[in-house]
Amino acid sequence: MQTAPKVFGIILAGGEGKRLMPLTADRAKPAVPFGGQYRLIDFAISNLINSGLRQIVVLTQYKSHSLDRHISQTWRMSALLDSYVASVPAQQRLGKRWFTGSADAILQSLNLINDERPDIVIVIGADHVYRMDFRQMLAAHIESGARATVAGIRQPLELANQFGVIDVDKNDPTRINQFLEKPQNPEGLADAPHEVLASMGNYIFDTDALIEAVEADGELPTSNHDMGGDIVPYFVDRGEAGVYDMNRNDVAGSTDRDRYYWRDVGTIDSFFDAHQDLISTLPIFNLYNMDWPIHSQSVNSPPAKFVRDNVGRIGNAIDSVVSLGSVLSGTHLERSVVGPWTLAAGGSTITDSVLFDSVRVGVGARIHRAILDKNVVLADGATVGVDRTRDLERGFTVTDSGITVVGKGVHVDR
Repeated sequence: MQTAPKVFGIILAGGEGKRLMPLTADRAKPAVPFGGQYRLIDFAISNLINSGLRQIVVLTQYKSHSLDRHISQTWRMSALLDSYVASVPAQQRLGKRWFTGSADAILQSLNLINDERPDIVIVIGADHVYRMDFRQMLAAHIESGARATVAGIRQPLELANQFGVIDVDKNDPTRINQFLEKPQNPEGLADAPHEVLASMGNYIFDTDALIEAVEADGELPTSNHDMGGDIVPYFVDRGEAGVYDMNRNDVAGSTDRDRYYWRDVGTIDSFFDAHQDLISTLPIFNLYNMDWPIHSQSVNSPPAKFVRDNVGRIGNAIDSVVSLGSVLSGTHLERSVVGPWTLAAGGSTITDSVLFDSVRVGVGARIHRAILDKNVVLADGATVGVDRTRDLERGFTVTDSGITVVGKGVHVDR
């Protein structure tokens, strides 16, 4: 009887996330709050846990304290069954240097693989919003005989220059012909000429092949030591690279509307848009799928509350998500996501916005198309996202599309 292969999970969580500033001014990108009570890292870990993995390491580097704390407080597995989710910082095992790329992160962490001695290693990113059953990708990887398999998600042809694009072999759509980094004029897929396969940043490797690849890459002074840009082409050149189309993945509890949802929330605009995907009656990404739950830290707090204010103004929430511990008093809330322990006073208006935890909104304050980091305080009558010129004068980040971002702990005066 053939035994199941031993599978080890590695999550790459060392990214700096410069394009998400100021949300990453004081935290690693995977630690950025999302959807009220979650952190971005929760989606990656939940997908691996729901797929049956029980030995997972998270490789961290940049401003990792809040990320490390979240993992240690949230992801406690049974030691009795030798299960764990462990945060592992850069250890400088190969000299006095930090990680120089995602492949170098694995090279400098080979001791973790050597300790566990898995047959197969799953390597994924830490900052995408999606659901995926890696058991199905694993079965496809083993069946194909490939030494490396890259997960691909279908994207519109006109967006190809934003992604690493997988050019599939015309004679075998499960094999990679070329890996194209942000191509300008790629060909569409044979069965969908208006689409390309974009790399999801998720990979499965035979363990010995992965070790050989990152060791060889570490010897190349011209390499960027990147998983997508250097390691995948290494396997493509050897004819050992397979591709797994996300269209083949059937996650429990998913619907036709959200089955193939995947968001790279690497910019303020994409981060904002991903939140807007949560709040419709039939959401594009459904947080309420209990057949494939997204796990996170349990918030020890009372339920959210909506009450009249002291002059009788009625609070209401339309097409919004409100987290535990929040109290909205005489507030109009619409198309917004509110984090835990947010307090909003009478006559305030919050529309098309994302609020992190412990935000304070004063009487008559207005927030529109804005992202407010934790512990932001709006004085009575203050505004954010209403007057672009004023927001810029106050040093707030304002995107070209008009989204205003206020960093952690800022006090906004009237």
